[in-house]
Amino acid sequence: MIIVKTPEEIERMREAGGLVALILRALEEMVKPGIPLTRLDEEAERIIRERHARPLFKGYRGYPSTICASVNEQVVHGIPGHRLLKEGDIVSLDVGVSLNDYAGDAARTVPVGRISPEARKLIDACRGALERATAAARSGAKLSDVSRAIQRHAESHGCSVVRAYTGHGIGRQLHEEPQVPNFVGPHGCGGNDPVLARGMTLAIEPMLNAGGHKVKVLQDGWTVVTEDGSLSAHFEETVAVADRGGDVLTK
Repeated sequence: MIIVKTPEEIERMREAGGLVALILRALEEMVKPGIPLTRLDEEAERIIRERHARPLFKGYRGYPSTICASVNEQVVHGIPGHRLLKEGDIVSLDVGVSLNDYAGDAARTVPVGRISPEARKLIDACRGALERATAAARSGAKLSDVSRAIQRHAESHGCSVVRAYTGHGIGRQLHEEPQVPNFVGPHGCGGNDPVLARGMTLAIEPMLNAGGHKVKVLQDGWTVVTEDGSLSAHFEETVAVADRGGDVLTK
């Protein structure tokens, strides 16, 4: 069931989203060659606990860490271990928190020092896809309009869209209905193409690959990588559907 939030609930989600944005800014400033991923994870948890919030990922279905940190060909759900970032890497940082019983979830792909033109093109395309999808999240539109905006922008920039993982509804829970695909199938969004209503809240998260769209999961049971070893980027915002486009709650 899709839950439409009241204005008061949306403001509480905005508070959680603001904390997510603060954490992501702090982590982006820390990203540099030589830093271990564990250091980023520790800092994120420190900020969350300091503000009396709860990390949503840690313990979720057994996930061991506070953030997801996915490097280069890793698409999503990378576990932040002792790997050191190096010049030219790209790292996708995904943060989810619960604050006062409401969730916020967002992700950014960040360059590590100087990166290749291919990596820069991929990051820019993924960020642009998210911006267009957010603009499409307006009341009266269909969910497939959001998905189509992502796919069109990605493919027009020579990138493929990951199909095995999607965005999602969000509210009191990290994952609520509906699923938010990043592509449009022959029957809309997998046969489920609801009309968007003001107050629906979505975690919109394009995942784009520089190569093919196929992915696989590593032996740790979490880390998703591109099947062909190509680079991948991931951007995400928590968005409330509004009359003139999505209201980003993770600013």
